[in-house]
Amino acid sequence: YSDRVSDAAPTVKVQPLLVRVAVVLVYLSGFVSVAIGILVLLSRYQVDRAEVLPVSLLGAGVILFGLLTVAVASGIARGRPGARLLLTIYLVIQTVLHIVTIVTADTWDWTSIAEVALYAFIGVAVWTPPGSQYFR
Repeated sequence: YSDRVSDAAPTVKVQPLLVRVAVVLVYLSGFVSVAIGILVLLSRYQVDRAEVLPVSLLGAGVILFGLLTVAVASGIARGRPGARLLLTIYLVIQTVLHIVTIVTADTWDWTSIAEVALYAFIGVAVWTPPGSQYFR
């Protein structure tokens, strides 16, 4: 019986403040990406006929990866290494989508630049210490 019972309490990972801020920003970033994607999708009615399909696909892509980012945020909060990797992949894809948005649609330049800066902060927060130590 004494082999099955342990006096030592299980170790609990303490979430660093930087990771907590990053989790909040991941949720915020995901929801803002969805909103920007909807606005980009709706802006297809203001572009030339030849640009309707690319703008529509761009808006749909921003919405999709925004939702995927929100889905990964809970794994980030729990310190899952796989969630950190998925988040990084999604942030890179979203950065590319926002750069394409900056190049193709003049209306969304400032919001896309703000999102890219936010992605950079989130990436640094989860990959550098003390944030990186939380994901072990």
